[in-house]
Amino acid sequence: MSMSCKLRAGIIGATGMVGQRLITLLHDHPYFEISALAASARSAGVSYKEAVDGRWKMKTELPADIGEMTVTDAADIAAMKEKCDFVFCAVNMKKADILAMEEAYAKAEIPVVSNNSANRWTPDVPMVIPEINASHLEVIESQRKRLGTKKGFIAVKPNCSIQSYVPMLTPLLKYGIKEVVVTTYQAISGSGKTFKEWPEMIDNLIPFISGEEEKSQLEPLRIWGTVDGDCVKAAEEPKISVQCLRVPVTDGHTAAVFVNFENKPTKEQIIEDWKNFKGEPQELGLPHAPEQFVTYFEEDNRPQAALDRDIYGGMGVTAGRLREDVNYDYKFVGLSHNTLRGAAGGAVLIAELLYRKGYLN
Repeated sequence: MSMSCKLRAGIIGATGMVGQRLITLLHDHPYFEISALAASARSAGVSYKEAVDGRWKMKTELPADIGEMTVTDAADIAAMKEKCDFVFCAVNMKKADILAMEEAYAKAEIPVVSNNSANRWTPDVPMVIPEINASHLEVIESQRKRLGTKKGFIAVKPNCSIQSYVPMLTPLLKYGIKEVVVTTYQAISGSGKTFKEWPEMIDNLIPFISGEEEKSQLEPLRIWGTVDGDCVKAAEEPKISVQCLRVPVTDGHTAAVFVNFENKPTKEQIIEDWKNFKGEPQELGLPHAPEQFVTYFEEDNRPQAALDRDIYGGMGVTAGRLREDVNYDYKFVGLSHNTLRGAAGGAVLIAELLYRKGYLN
């Protein structure tokens, strides 16, 4: 694909951690080119390099050409429209302000792929894990009718925590999942911070992450829901009970999962279901699709955040320690990279899917 054929992608919230991660994923992308970097008014008008001076959190260097780009005020939708075919949005603002801004972009005929939680429960906004519920994109047609747009719409990525267990539970739904209990052990980058900025997290564990347990319990049901007329109807079962802990890990959310079934499968069946689980990203060969969506480790001490979070460029999820339990049919451990699969990478994969299915053209 020649440069001229690439779609122009803007990043709103470009100075934050997810915005920075989006830059690393979109630089030299086969479908998209970064055409605009937007942030709050206080960063606007300076070069991106100046805007993130001393705050670049990625392990890779800031690409020089990106550093020279001038930051646009995110509120200046007209300026963004001149520069972009669609935008990624990852901002730190009040929910009401995010709702208003994302809708304003969509109504200006600029599709929005959002990392924010604000629109996750808007009935006609698809919330997507591309391997699991790509079919939910169909609701975009209804959303465009509501917004009065030909091209503009919003699609959103779910919470980063659920990617460490929902991919493993999804292919097991056919056995009639009755109960799920999950404890997540979440990395500090989930709050956009590093150890340097958050020394209180060193040698510590905090048993509370604001709003996270509600999201982790409810969002899987929307992922497992169905498009019903002009909205996505969440599934009603299985109910999930979740506790979320912040742990001293840079990247990678781990989940300890307990599950009961109506029709208990064998351990071999479960491992086989995980191995064979794939979706449209794999079938279409999307640039950021992991070759193997769920990788199961036989070793007792895997998956480990430091060893396994970067599998398939941080886009694969890993599982281990599947065994029978005294109170539940089975228990296992899951792991996903929270800023790649769980945030920026998940959004890029959604954009790739939207592109290949013709929603961005």
